[in-house]
Amino acid sequence: MEVKQGKQRSVIVLILPGVQLLDLAGPVQVFDTAVRVLGLPYRLAFCAASEEIRSAQQLSLAHLQPLPAVDGSSLILVPGTGAAPSHNRALLDDATRRWLQDSYRAGAQIASICSGTAILGEAGLLHRRRCTTHWEFTADLQSCYPTSHVLDDVLYVHDHGIITSAGVTSGIDMALWLLEQDCGPRIAADIARQLVVYFRRSGQERQVSVYLEYRSHLDPCIHKVQDWLAEHVSEPATLADLASVGQTSERSLARAFKAATGITPHQYQLLLRLEVASHLVRDTALSLETIAAKSGFGDVRQFRRVWGKRYGAPPSLSR
Repeated sequence: MEVKQGKQRSVIVLILPGVQLLDLAGPVQVFDTAVRVLGLPYRLAFCAASEEIRSAQQLSLAHLQPLPAVDGSSLILVPGTGAAPSHNRALLDDATRRWLQDSYRAGAQIASICSGTAILGEAGLLHRRRCTTHWEFTADLQSCYPTSHVLDDVLYVHDHGIITSAGVTSGIDMALWLLEQDCGPRIAADIARQLVVYFRRSGQERQVSVYLEYRSHLDPCIHKVQDWLAEHVSEPATLADLASVGQTSERSLARAFKAATGITPHQYQLLLRLEVASHLVRDTALSLETIAAKSGFGDVRQFRRVWGKRYGAPPSLSR
């Protein structure tokens, strides 16, 4: 994409009255960190119909830029305002509505955070598209825009250049996904690490993933082993290898790991590999053989067997 080729990509943040600060700041921090830490050619612009807007938290945002001309390389972020979708209340002025419509026709990607999805609905951009929003607003969104297909248990979803997210922290996951589409998974992982985001969640995931589900214990040795497994998910690892990482004996590691997480190191490794494979199956056109190799399975037959045991269906159905 544009960023890979070194061409600057505009990230335009549309600021509306009552904007929620976390919806705004989370995704912006992803792209700002990509610029400051890795020197990636993104250019952030904060735009609105007026020069000053007050957030939902009563913080005044000033010196905002006017709505710019947009081309097909641009990304527009639309943070939520906290306002539920409504048949009786307009969220957009006419000029901003036309700007969003013209921008989409020009080929720009448009990504909303939380109730920002309702703003896209008001602009007519959700017709016959899969979309999502914060769980509190999904029923209202479907009622207001009945020709859309509102998903109520995903973190974010992409449909023909329109990306919508559940909001709050999932806006960060969505922004990391967008960064990965531009620059690849290694760059996205580097930025996630800079932001102390343990792992970017796939849009299809529920609120808790394997990367978070088994981390509520306080054992630093087990945390270290879990970190190593997550960072080397495609590599073979014996119990002796993991004991060396944790600087303990194999027997002590096996006992402590089971006590801390409720599962064995091998079971945890398989869950990590399935998590990576799940993302690759849903979000790429890679062959199952390539996915099996990238996610650390010995061959495609083992991958299909483990996947089927876990999900009760072959991986091809998840595409």
